[in-house]
Amino acid sequence: MKVEIWSDFACPFCYIGKRRFEAALSQFPHKEKVETIFRSFELDPHAKRDTDETIYDVLAAKYGMPVEKAKDMTAQVAQQAKEVRLEYHFDTMIHTNTADAHRLAHYANAHGKMKEMIERLLKAYFTESLHLGDHQVLARLAAEIGLDQEKTLAMLAGDDYSENVQADKQKAAALGINAVPFFVFNEKYAVSGAQPGEVFFNVLNKVWEEESAAPTLQFVQTDEKKETAGENDNCSDGSCKL
Repeated sequence: MKVEIWSDFACPFCYIGKRRFEAALSQFPHKEKVETIFRSFELDPHAKRDTDETIYDVLAAKYGMPVEKAKDMTAQVAQQAKEVRLEYHFDTMIHTNTADAHRLAHYANAHGKMKEMIERLLKAYFTESLHLGDHQVLARLAAEIGLDQEKTLAMLAGDDYSENVQADKQKAAALGINAVPFFVFNEKYAVSGAQPGEVFFNVLNKVWEEESAAPTLQFVQTDEKKETAGENDNCSDGSCKL
């Protein structure tokens, strides 16, 4: 079974949704047969890499609300994060463009470490308030999961893996995805948002049951009567019998 997850490192519900999905997957009897693929999605591709705006300023401007209301909203999100044992620090989060972080994720994938990189980047942003637009920070995080720091810096200095990010975004557009997290199971079922664990668990079971069901053959009889040499002829019905 293949599960594709579109997410952005600046999306608080993406980290929460990831944890809820992981919890459901851990209880799934066939979890070893599930391949999880992370896909890139940029909520704000035009975001500046460096800005003095706080997360509250950004949210207030985006949703047309007072800063105080933005603080109340993020406090509720932080509480949801706590329920899945995540610690969010909205007061010190650094808003930035996440394109390079997505390129880094694909670079890590090329070295068999995408899952580790995704987890490290999310924790860096939401819990540690690190600058995910800073190449030095990104390279240091890559080194923590076993990638070469200098080679990572060299990759980030160019535009390597930009095409991978764009391909993910184009696939998302083709599927009509306009919000994340977004989970696609075997390109057949979709779950939008950080749904409760039981939702993910039920979909995993549904897909597994459908894909595992043995196909049954249905015989089609024709009305045509064939002239035969005899009723017991082994080739009398247009097929040869043993």
